[in-house]
Amino acid sequence: MDNFVVSARKYRPQNFNTVVGQAPITTTLKNAILNNHLAHAFLFCGPRGVGKTTCARILAKTINCTSITKEGEACNTCESCVSFEKGASLNIHELDAASNNSVDDIRNLVEQVRFAPQAGKYKVYIVDEVHMLSTSAFNAFLKTLEEPPPYAIFILATTEKHKILPTILSRCQIFDFRRITSNDTVAHLEEIIGKENIKAEKNALQLIAQKSEGCMRDALSILDKIVSFSNGALTYENTLEHLNILDEAYFFKLLEYLTTQDLTQAMLLYDEINQKGFEGDMVLYGLASFIRNLLVCKDPASAKLLESIEGWREQYISVAKEISTPYLVSALNLLNESEIQFKMARNKRLHVEMAIIKLNFLQQAIELSMEDSQVVKKKLVDSHYPIRLKKIIPLSNSVVTKEAKLIIEQKPAVPKAAVAKTTQAAEPIAIASEPITASAPLSKEENSASCNTTPTEKGSNKNLLAVLQNKYGEKYKIEEVIDSIPLTIEDLRKCWDDFTLTLETALKHSAASTFKLAALDIENETHFTITVPALTAQKFVEQERMNVLERVWDHFHNRAIQFSILVAASEKEDVPLHLSLNSKQKYERIAAMYPLVQELKTRLNLEIYY
Repeated sequence: MDNFVVSARKYRPQNFNTVVGQAPITTTLKNAILNNHLAHAFLFCGPRGVGKTTCARILAKTINCTSITKEGEACNTCESCVSFEKGASLNIHELDAASNNSVDDIRNLVEQVRFAPQAGKYKVYIVDEVHMLSTSAFNAFLKTLEEPPPYAIFILATTEKHKILPTILSRCQIFDFRRITSNDTVAHLEEIIGKENIKAEKNALQLIAQKSEGCMRDALSILDKIVSFSNGALTYENTLEHLNILDEAYFFKLLEYLTTQDLTQAMLLYDEINQKGFEGDMVLYGLASFIRNLLVCKDPASAKLLESIEGWREQYISVAKEISTPYLVSALNLLNESEIQFKMARNKRLHVEMAIIKLNFLQQAIELSMEDSQVVKKKLVDSHYPIRLKKIIPLSNSVVTKEAKLIIEQKPAVPKAAVAKTTQAAEPIAIASEPITASAPLSKEENSASCNTTPTEKGSNKNLLAVLQNKYGEKYKIEEVIDSIPLTIEDLRKCWDDFTLTLETALKHSAASTFKLAALDIENETHFTITVPALTAQKFVEQERMNVLERVWDHFHNRAIQFSILVAASEKEDVPLHLSLNSKQKYERIAAMYPLVQELKTRLNLEIYY
């Protein structure tokens, strides 16, 4: 029984013409050989399985060939080519940098470079996976790579170009290998199955090429596995089953259910897919790729970007015409977000089902956001305003008609007695005791009231309070602002004791005890201080600050009154300085330390509320 050789090795290219998908690079190398313009160092970089190491070996064999063809290919018959094919060539050395990445390995390589070739023109050193070399190894390689002997040529190969030192890159002639296209992969697979007498459907080969993602070695490995699985007969169905790929027919059916908002059938279809062993992330990824293919098929010019087998091409184009672009874009965005969040979801199945539910009602959401057949982005307001203010027209700019003009002249203050009693429950209207002396526009009711007054009333000058009394009469209660009561220590203590009693009634015994121990002191007509024995007592007073102020304001009819809390010095409690000072004391301390603060307050005429 003969030993089996995998297709990746059996059908490895032996000359430049058989290299698949890298025509620009192979043409450049052949011309360099024919014109004798070979560089002393090459760097082949690109994805895995695209022919980097293969091209390095072909180049090494060709430059030592004694009978190079007119096309720049090796003859494969001379002694050098035959020894290379047998693996016995002394002029070609391969080093796997993944396992030989130390400084000593590179030093041994440099030592070998010193010796000239015994046969042939060049000694070729192929260093594969060169990005695995350590920094020290790279540095040990620099001098030899920059100025090698005339008979030495270095070919470096890597899949990660960005990991190589810039000093190495600048000393090499760089060739970037590209991924192999699906068409080139399919053509190469058809050539191989023809030589092996294997029956295969073209759709199956296209599926293999799509799965390999531009890597020829992967495509050949997949081909070998499916040939063994299917006993030499590749069909679309057994290829799908072996590669564990979700058939696109499911996605076409799922899209039909989603666009018709048949949620029940869509969920049942997902359950069928789940029962076949396909994970949720694979469903989201496949559905996103499917929506992307539909989107590119909306325009014939972009239909060439379709990533699918030819058997589905016509169905993609026909379905894309029926689906609106806004739906496809919104669905693609939704699926992309779901795929990103899939790893964080604890209930994977529920996460996928939520995405399907959103897609089911996506068409309805888009229709609600359409205006004149155009998709618009809904906003709360038509324009953006950081803050919206109502414009107030100055009194001097008001235009008042002669009929609606009310002349109010200054008169002695009206007595403080109540003007009228209420006959209906309503909120009181407060009128300033000082009469208004400016002309002001009136409302519609006030204009009619002023027009209906008698000639005697029109000729006489009345203040605003008299006009309102005449207009509303007994309907509303009209009161004046009550004058404030002077702030005295007796009245303040009485108000304070009343509030303390309120705290006791509310069962706030700790706060009530603090209020009983507090000392009051009046500084001026609108400010008093409260001295408490400890920081804990200060916190109790701070908690009741607004309630205290409301009680004081109501008692003295003056909302300008404020108070500060002081903490008395105590031997038992060591209070930090920044905690023992109130707001006023802190300001005075800062002003003493930084005189410019006090100067700023004076120049800007600022008032400080402690």
